[in-house]
Amino acid sequence: MNWLDKLERRGRKLAIPGLMKIVVIGMALVFVCNLLFPQANLLYYLAFSPALILQGQVWRVFTFVFLPPDSSLLFIVFALYFYYLIGTSLENAWGSFRFTLYYFIGMLGAIIAGFLTGSATNSYLNLSLFFAFAAVYPDMQVLLFFLIPIKVKWLAIIDAVLFAVQLIFADWATRAAVIASLANFFIFFGPALFTRLKNYRRREDWRRQMRR
Repeated sequence: MNWLDKLERRGRKLAIPGLMKIVVIGMALVFVCNLLFPQANLLYYLAFSPALILQGQVWRVFTFVFLPPDSSLLFIVFALYFYYLIGTSLENAWGSFRFTLYYFIGMLGAIIAGFLTGSATNSYLNLSLFFAFAAVYPDMQVLLFFLIPIKVKWLAIIDAVLFAVQLIFADWATRAAVIASLANFFIFFGPALFTRLKNYRRREDWRRQMRR
């Protein structure tokens, strides 16, 4: 029994069933309210701000996860559907407790990065969900731009390369945000990835020896 099994036995009551549905509905409501009442400046009052949090606006520690992507209505519909698909698929595969734990570890990482760097975003948190989805369902096909069928693992590899470039060329604030928000992925999948890499090296060493 691994550490996740032990933790689940003790903290099962802390699971939030349908967590991603709650997050997606929250994003949709925020988007619609901001569209109908732009003068209310709702996005500002929900955004993460260490200075304002320390002044007493503690809700910002949580509400930043409900900020929708800054894009057109068509893209919002696609993005929210995709977030829902990813979240519910992971919850079906893992159970409510493990998905809740995964999400809140990523959220905690984003919060820590926010206090260290002065700002936080849910973009990297949502990216960590996508990476987990690609690790669990690598061969699932999705329609890119609603037209092009492509396997999830290839999209994940492209995203990984783009964010690796960010880690190399971005400032330290961006690097901290990326690393902290992806902590959940490395905690859940790091040991398995390390084992795969070690086994791959062993196979390559064996092949080299056979060629001699």
